[in-house]
Amino acid sequence: MAELTVRFLPHEKEISVKEGTSLIRAAMEAGVHVNASCGGEGVCGKCRVLIEEGEVDGGITEKLSPEDIEKGYRLACLSQVKSDLVVRIPVESAIDTSVLNKMATPRKTARIKERNLEDLKEKGLFVPPVEKKYLELVEPSADDNLADVSRIVNALRKDHGEHRLSFDMSVIRKIPDLLRKADFKVTVNIARPVRGEGKNRIINIEAGDTTDHNYAIAVDIGTTTVYGQMIDLVTGDVLAQYGDFNAQISYGEDVISRIMYAEKAGGMKTLNEKVVGTINQVIEKITKKSKIDPDEISTITLAGNTTMTQLFMNVNPRFIRRAPYVPAAILYPPVKACSLGLNLPDHVAALVYPQVSSYVGGDIVAGVMGSGMGHDDELTLYMDIGTNAEIVIGNKDWLVCAACSAGPAFEGGGIKMGMRAAKGAIEDFSIDPVTLEPMNITIGNVRPKGICGSGLITIVATLFELGIISNNGKFDRDLGTPRIRETRGVYEYVLAWEDVSGIDRDIVLTEIDIDNLIRAKGAMYSGCMTLLKEVGLDIQALDRIILAGGFGSFVDLEKCMVIGLLPEIDHEKVTFIGNGSLLGARMSSLTNRIRLDVGDTLSRMTNFEFSETVSFMDNYIAALFLPHTDLNLFPKLKNRMAERKKNL
Repeated sequence: MAELTVRFLPHEKEISVKEGTSLIRAAMEAGVHVNASCGGEGVCGKCRVLIEEGEVDGGITEKLSPEDIEKGYRLACLSQVKSDLVVRIPVESAIDTSVLNKMATPRKTARIKERNLEDLKEKGLFVPPVEKKYLELVEPSADDNLADVSRIVNALRKDHGEHRLSFDMSVIRKIPDLLRKADFKVTVNIARPVRGEGKNRIINIEAGDTTDHNYAIAVDIGTTTVYGQMIDLVTGDVLAQYGDFNAQISYGEDVISRIMYAEKAGGMKTLNEKVVGTINQVIEKITKKSKIDPDEISTITLAGNTTMTQLFMNVNPRFIRRAPYVPAAILYPPVKACSLGLNLPDHVAALVYPQVSSYVGGDIVAGVMGSGMGHDDELTLYMDIGTNAEIVIGNKDWLVCAACSAGPAFEGGGIKMGMRAAKGAIEDFSIDPVTLEPMNITIGNVRPKGICGSGLITIVATLFELGIISNNGKFDRDLGTPRIRETRGVYEYVLAWEDVSGIDRDIVLTEIDIDNLIRAKGAMYSGCMTLLKEVGLDIQALDRIILAGGFGSFVDLEKCMVIGLLPEIDHEKVTFIGNGSLLGARMSSLTNRIRLDVGDTLSRMTNFEFSETVSFMDNYIAALFLPHTDLNLFPKLKNRMAERKKNL
């Protein structure tokens, strides 16, 4: 078949592909990202591209309007290269990582125990998984020809009180030459066992005194994003942080889509390579930003949901989505990071957070550990809000947990003009109650390009409180504003007309979008209610709510309660911890106490499968309204709405 050239604008990247190659595949191979939320099935319509020169086969679907087709727009996932091409990636189809790497300013700071390094030291808990000990050894002689390894063991026992020592074979191979080159002045890296009865392993040996250069990496392997931190194990400081989109998103937005793709020929290998490649990019970034020599890194701790963990570990996730929903493993042994494909030295150990069940993974265990809820008296509701929504309720005495599929609405997926939190995403919104004219505030203060998850909640909550949409998510069609219109049988509200938007069309919110949000928030709310009911409690019994995930750092609490995503509770009881998974991974890097406690916490986490819990569906149906079928569950909102009606 003929070799054809495809040039992507505005990236100015060019690639040669065979005739008939999928356009989205060509973009991927060229290193050009195009949003493809549905994994290339042609159902999300997010991969719109403009064919400026040349011809493609296919790419025309009902997701494109006749006007779009006339202009030359096609869906990249359904288009095959037919000739040399010049393809422009519209701004709404591209991806923006800049916002990921801005530290979010949470509305509140969570009370997290044992985060302070000095506190850890005072309690004798600052014992990182790998410590460094400096030795000045007596050189061998005719009178002292003790073996090199024995010489090191004796010095560790005498100078540092170290016992129960073992050596990795790779270290023994280094010892003879390194000792003599370093004049017998060396630093040994000692990996501590999780439990006291294990042996302390010597995993590396370095020339000279490098005790002040001991570093660890913490990684959160998210379905959508991968974050990493470089941690100084001497000071406890985070030296660098970086986040990037998980390259697997081109093969599916959620874990079910990823599992289905993994079942295809070569799919498992592809997804493993993509997530490992993303983690390596994050490692490279934080290593360069912190100016750390990779040889000085001791450990890497990783946390992710069950599917992401198995794909990263190259373990078949097929049975996670099939009853009785069985993961391959709960616990993973420490392994060499390089054996997993990570670009780290041979001595670096990879520590992977354990899982609870098929849908409650290591990211949630890490969040529970990092937040400290498993050691507190306070009865806590922990929620990680995202595509895969996980909930934990409990305290130091007991913990129950469950997962529910909220769908991608909170991250802009399944929404006609939805997008992730990037420049141009509408993140805040208000409306003139008389003229019904909107005020949109976007990330980066640029022209709007779409709606992110937190913006979606704010928009829907605002429209609902003003009576512009009803409790079943339908627009009031008698308001007499051109902003509310019918397009192809679907009613929508125009947030921004084409002439003020950042793309070549109007930015709208449709009734279908609202319905998708209602289903997503209904899943979250019913999950909370079901878990509470199963343990014989109600909302008033909660002492606090902890929100985790990047979404929780931006969301407006009041608006969440207006739409019924969160139960109506005193705002002072709600705290934000940001990325709980990354927090737990960092804590495990700083102290072996966390690693020891993980096993105990895991044993106390009782998992509920909502698919087998009858009350979940009853609660879910009741929550498919704004905010709920029973407004008495939201008394503050009920009073405000009554007052508004009185003043009309």
